[in-house]
Amino acid sequence: MANHASAKKRIRRNSRMEDVNKIRKNRVRTFIKKVEIAIEKADKVEAQKAFTLAQPEMHRSVAKGVFKKNTISRKLSRLSARIKKIA
Repeated sequence: MANHASAKKRIRRNSRMEDVNKIRKNRVRTFIKKVEIAIEKADKVEAQKAFTLAQPEMHRSVAKGVFKKNTISRKLSRLSARIKKIA
């Protein structure tokens, strides 16, 4: 257990940020899931709309430090490729 006041504050802060980051991760996953559902339906227009809504949210998670830059870049690239494959 922490003995210093600053260490106790750090523990409180870390637990708060853990909750916030979980919310942010879930939000990104929800946006990705919406794109994937549209891809499974083979609805290119709907998938493209969902993708354009997901992009800024995913980039925002990188800016907030929730995901690494390359992780989001990879996910966006793969989603984009899957949307392009829809006839």
